[in-house]
Amino acid sequence: MSGFKLVGIAGSFNRPSKTLALVRHVAERASVRYGFSSKTYDLNDLGPSLGRALWRKDLDEQARRVVDEIVRADVLIIGSPTYKGSYPGLFKHLIDLIDPQELRAKPIIITATGGGDRHALMVEHQLRPLFGFFMAHTLPTAVYASDRDFADYAVSSDALSNRIGEVVGELSAFFPEARPAVAAAE
Repeated sequence: MSGFKLVGIAGSFNRPSKTLALVRHVAERASVRYGFSSKTYDLNDLGPSLGRALWRKDLDEQARRVVDEIVRADVLIIGSPTYKGSYPGLFKHLIDLIDPQELRAKPIIITATGGGDRHALMVEHQLRPLFGFFMAHTLPTAVYASDRDFADYAVSSDALSNRIGEVVGELSAFFPEARPAVAAAE
């Protein structure tokens, strides 16, 4: 095991969720390739205190634990459903509770889902600038998936799978020595 920790966060409440399915899929592929330990969360995992919190200290223990995992992760996978051309407000509120220094220089894979191609640039026009403010390293390849890329809430598109493979490969610039858990055991 590489000892590196990957955390995925899907900015959605729906279960089942294509956004959460996409984040989990990317996390699994990255974990297998690099031997990362990983956890994925959605907004439900933060619980009701997220919406009531004006400051991070206002979060309940469950939500604080998830935020702590996000900021301590070695790599993040961020996923957002597209809502009226952008990310949902409560997802942004979660990000607002994080101090910018806590994400500085952290590699981040940005992903988003939407009903169709009309929202494909959301990753570039909304998510990339958001994490640019935090001075995080958003990887060059962003992943956008539309409804047609899923079957029963699972990634089913070859084009999407190839794009995920590209961005997972880009992590090697940050983790050149990381090896899959299977290879480390041999």
